[in-house]
Amino acid sequence: MTGSPENSLRIENIVASAKISDSLNLPQIASSIKDAEYNKKRFPGVVIRMQDPKIAALVFGSGKVVLTGAKSMESLTRGLDILGELLRNLEIDITTELSYKVQNIVTSADLGAGINLNKIAVGFNLEKIEYEPEQFPGLVYRLDEPKVVVLLFGSGKLIITGGKEPEDARRAVLKIVDDLKGLGLL
Repeated sequence: MTGSPENSLRIENIVASAKISDSLNLPQIASSIKDAEYNKKRFPGVVIRMQDPKIAALVFGSGKVVLTGAKSMESLTRGLDILGELLRNLEIDITTELSYKVQNIVTSADLGAGINLNKIAVGFNLEKIEYEPEQFPGLVYRLDEPKVVVLLFGSGKLIITGGKEPEDARRAVLKIVDDLKGLGLL
């Protein structure tokens, strides 16, 4: 542990979407790409799992793709490039310049100390939090700036979700630390 909570930040998952074509022939893609999964009854897209980087590409007939499992923006870019190469090798007409839009970044962090969720629930802005320990062991804190949701756990661990760029999680952790210190709870 490097001391400060913002240094403990770790991207757990990035979900991004891309439009790579106007339409795609899913049975052709599924039968031509090794280990591609396609079961129309269970899921309306082809699932292509990559090992390096460890990413799953969900490819839909509409020409849209969802990439999930990336741990960095670089691996996300690499995953989309690999997918593009796979499809071009099948002589499928796809967009020349592939680009994605980040939908969600899930990040974890550690405050380095246990926290009292009951006191936080009382101290924080009640419209922004949900805390029902009988239902869920964490406190849900919705931030407006950055627009993310932070799950706080009694252990001091945090999960930040809803970010669009890695910097959102860092800003959220700095705000939480500031809020907790302001209430004398950290």
